[in-house]
Amino acid sequence: MPSADLGAATPDGRAAVTIETVLDAALTLFAERGYHGTALSEIAEALGIRTPSLYNHMQSKQQLLETIVRRTLDDVLVDFETAVAGFDDPVEQLRSATRVYALRHATHRREALVVNRDTTSLPEPQLTTMRERRRDHERAIRTIITQGAERGQFNVGNAGLASFAILEMSVSIARWFREDGPLTAEQVADEYADFALRIVRYRP
Repeated sequence: MPSADLGAATPDGRAAVTIETVLDAALTLFAERGYHGTALSEIAEALGIRTPSLYNHMQSKQQLLETIVRRTLDDVLVDFETAVAGFDDPVEQLRSATRVYALRHATHRREALVVNRDTTSLPEPQLTTMRERRRDHERAIRTIITQGAERGQFNVGNAGLASFAILEMSVSIARWFREDGPLTAEQVADEYADFALRIVRYRP
């Protein structure tokens, strides 16, 4: 992908168009209108440039989607690894992993909406690669649940089903959460962490 000067500005004082500003504009429009409902001309218009100028910073609209999905999924895995680091107890691991995942869906709603709705618009082999990245996260949650069940802390019959339930309930936050709502993102995340322990039937 072509590089750009992140610190430059246009003669009229506007921030210079870079790959990061292109990605940000694309992310906003994809979240609002969907990947297929967004034209490159609309991204260019949002940036105040002509459509051909976009190709100074990107190769295609598909590449923009792939970059958004890949970055988001990579960040989810980093969040998970950071959240569980230092915990040996499956209870605290699950609580912390669920909390950070729920918090991400409240604070990064654009990314969540695009990834969960538009990833299937990617062609192969990119689609399979991104799906595998998502499975990495689900498998990690499932492993925690399995370990908790083996230790007698969780009374759950199917760890895979429980992991899907926990992840899917967190994904839904991006669709309904509002910053001006009655609960903060942190409060929602705390509640969802408790919900996760109920799903696996945590037994203190």
